[in-house]
Amino acid sequence: MLKDTRRRPRPVSATQHSPEVLHQRKKLPICPAKAAIGGFAFVAVIGYLTLYSKKKPEATALDVAKVGSGTATPKNTRPQH
Repeated sequence: MLKDTRRRPRPVSATQHSPEVLHQRKKLPICPAKAAIGGFAFVAVIGYLTLYSKKKPEATALDVAKVGSGTATPKNTRPQH
């Protein structure tokens, strides 16, 4: 038997580069504004949970929220006797 020495033609995509940069999609699957709002909310929740986990036993959840938002006063941050 004779071995077939002919080469198969390569697909066009394998031999030539696409004109698009890194083959990116033209449209994102989600609106960038929604992604930014979602990211901000995610970071806020993580920050709140971090502060809540480190709070003193006499502090309430509302005190933690006030400290996290920057609206706390010394009355909210000092233990009440």
